[in-house]
Amino acid sequence: MFGAPRPVTASASPVLPLPRRPPESAVHAASGPGTSRSTSGQVRRWYEDGLGWPTAPGDPLRLVVGVRYDVLDVPGEVGHAALRHSAPGSPVALRGDRMLLWVAAGSAEELPGLLEWLDWGDLPLDLVAIGAGGLMEAPSPPGPHGERAVPSSCASHAAAPCGAGVPPAPPGRVGSQGAAVWLRPPEPGCEVEASLPTLSAPGGAGDAPDLARLVNAVATQCHRVRLRRACAQPPAMPAQGR
Repeated sequence: MFGAPRPVTASASPVLPLPRRPPESAVHAASGPGTSRSTSGQVRRWYEDGLGWPTAPGDPLRLVVGVRYDVLDVPGEVGHAALRHSAPGSPVALRGDRMLLWVAAGSAEELPGLLEWLDWGDLPLDLVAIGAGGLMEAPSPPGPHGERAVPSSCASHAAAPCGAGVPPAPPGRVGSQGAAVWLRPPEPGCEVEASLPTLSAPGGAGDAPDLARLVNAVATQCHRVRLRRACAQPPAMPAQGR
């Protein structure tokens, strides 16, 4: 009734399908997070141990502003024009089309009064001060800790010496969004505060760069940019009477 069993012979094609490569998402899920945490830990140690700068917990890594320094957030073209008023060792970072200038702690609080004293208080300026209570995303460290490099077009600037009023950023304010890259990175083991622009104390040695000159240069450039953009706009058509 049943035929004789046929012998089992090897087939040229495998009985089971070949194993498939896992999707890229699974590979990143298995290796990416650990690598990311490791890199984040190295960057945090670079800031906290190497520079002594406090950081906020969590990712992305954020710097606590107002403890050892404040930050001025200005348009990139404005910042480039003002670099000569800051010391070569004064940290500067780029974020998109914005430039971040490190200044002495307490400068954000002094800024509105300083602008009034410099006769810039009544003009709207594209200038943001991040001070006590502020946070900002940490720029990637240079060298092996970070992957981003300073654009070649900015290299020459890195070597160069460097509404009414502008209120300080409110507590919890985060600076310009997006990844930042150091234009003038801070040097671990060095006291960064010595190179930060500050208000010159009466009778002081005056070794630190002058914050008043830096703010005046930044405000002047902000005003020039605003006037240039206003002049570039076509004139409004006069309303025709009926």
